[in-house]
Amino acid sequence: MSTAELWRAYCNDISALVSCPAEVLDGLDELRGADWRVGVATNGTVDIQRAMLRATDIAESVDGVFVSEEADARKPQTRHFVLAAARCGTVLGDGGWMVGDNPVNDVGGGRSAGLSTIWIGNDRSWPPDGAGPGHTVPHARAAIGLLLLHSAGHTRTTA
Repeated sequence: MSTAELWRAYCNDISALVSCPAEVLDGLDELRGADWRVGVATNGTVDIQRAMLRATDIAESVDGVFVSEEADARKPQTRHFVLAAARCGTVLGDGGWMVGDNPVNDVGGGRSAGLSTIWIGNDRSWPPDGAGPGHTVPHARAAIGLLLLHSAGHTRTTA
């Protein structure tokens, strides 16, 4: 097997291990139906991240995807969020939200980029040091519900 074939097999194997609950995919569709621009801002290699997004059907449920390897811009760097917003056809100055489960990369980075933040706790406590998120929710579907509540009168961009 060639190196390229091994890499493709590895990406396929990794993507076979991930899933996305149907209620989250439905929620992404609801957000887009409510005029939100929804994107994925992720660190990692393009091949692996895009394979996982295809395997979970998330790729079809978002407006744009930015993977750090594409431009050597990693979360929590503001440039990462600028490029992710551009993939969704918008700019950070238009406002927006960062939803994620990492206190530093997602919440800290989003806040530094001027975004409102939602932390998905997944039964974890917020770390004692540093400023907290704008909102805390237990899971992704709850974050989607919160965003839908904020739809009236707000800029509708999330990553």
